[in-house]
Amino acid sequence: MSTSLVGIFLGLVLLMFLAYRGYSIIWVAPVCATFVALLGGLNLLDAYIGDYMTGLSNYVLSWFPAFFLGAVYGKVMDMTGSARSLADKLVSLIGSKRALLAVIVPCLLMTYGGISLFVVVFVIYPMGYAIYRAADIPRTYLPGAIAFGAFGITMTSIPGTPQIQNLIPMQFYGTTAMAAPALSIVATFAIAIPGYIYLDWRLRKARANGEHFVEDAKFVETVREGNLPSWHWLSGLAPVVMVVLVLNVFGKHIVVALLSGILLCCIMNFQQWKVLLPSISEGANGSLTAIMNTACAVGFGSVVKAVPGFATLTGLMMNMPGNILFSEAVAVNVLAGATGSASGGMSIALSALATQYLEKAQAIGMNPELLHRIASISSGGLDTLPHNGAVLTLLAVSHCTHKESYMDICVTTCIIPVIVSCGLALIWGSFV
Repeated sequence: MSTSLVGIFLGLVLLMFLAYRGYSIIWVAPVCATFVALLGGLNLLDAYIGDYMTGLSNYVLSWFPAFFLGAVYGKVMDMTGSARSLADKLVSLIGSKRALLAVIVPCLLMTYGGISLFVVVFVIYPMGYAIYRAADIPRTYLPGAIAFGAFGITMTSIPGTPQIQNLIPMQFYGTTAMAAPALSIVATFAIAIPGYIYLDWRLRKARANGEHFVEDAKFVETVREGNLPSWHWLSGLAPVVMVVLVLNVFGKHIVVALLSGILLCCIMNFQQWKVLLPSISEGANGSLTAIMNTACAVGFGSVVKAVPGFATLTGLMMNMPGNILFSEAVAVNVLAGATGSASGGMSIALSALATQYLEKAQAIGMNPELLHRIASISSGGLDTLPHNGAVLTLLAVSHCTHKESYMDICVTTCIIPVIVSCGLALIWGSFV
């Protein structure tokens, strides 16, 4: 094995270790990239100023509008109370007796409506806390339910989702957000059914073991002040529907879809005009951290692509047993896991390999939509290893440790999606 290839693997391991320990990827990524460049024989300054910064800046150039407007949309929905009102309405319809479903369904609807999963975590946790308290379910089981609803199928599998993980493949394969609907639906059920069964089994086992809800001394429930109109929950549903319709039915760009959702939410919450501008400002500021974290991971991947060992790694990926869908599933899963980012890992993988995948697909008559969907599904597998930013955020918000709650997150958002993405890639690819 060449020194360059060893450097790639050691750089990835170092990146995962430092991120797991809670260090910011904004400085961790360039340090690990420098390590890869050193063992790859590159000039360190050129690697940083050239390869690393080019990869980072190109990603920001391509995706900043989506990150920015997505964050603003989510924050407007949050600070006006629209998202929470919609969640409360759904809970009233489902009932706290179905505690697991009452947490998962609002997560699914909000993320499918384009709200960032980070925003969903903050919106849903207080509501889920109250539901699990009423149902006398230990709160350590709540992060798994939120992760299952917010980090999974509506991010990658359900056709038409406006989440960025479903949009990135479009620029590589010339597809739409509705790519491969049949494969999408099969993947959705293949992930959702066992995931729900597992979480339900965990709750039933907890009850059988005599486990009960224990208050979190660090958590203080807050309720927004102000007189909300009686139809206020509709101001949570209407923008969600608007974003999905504009993106998929009217075929507009994600920027137009998100702007439509923001505008409608503002109009329906005109009585809360005092919070609208602050919410836009907070969303704008929050978008910078989100895109920089991902862009830094992409910058790291750009240095990896520049060293000689990457050609060897690419050859291994392209010549794996099976078919190109399976090769793509493995490549995206591995790089999403290495960077702790679904969008970052997928961007690295497709930037390096999409042209070759597309050429092979065209040679055998394979619809590029299948490549799109497998890439999207695969990005939501190994990305949720312990160092993933969303996982760390969820555990921090819920005041739970990895030891207490990560197993449920891992099974439903990592293990099951990896099995499904690789399994479907093998099966679907064998019939093309």
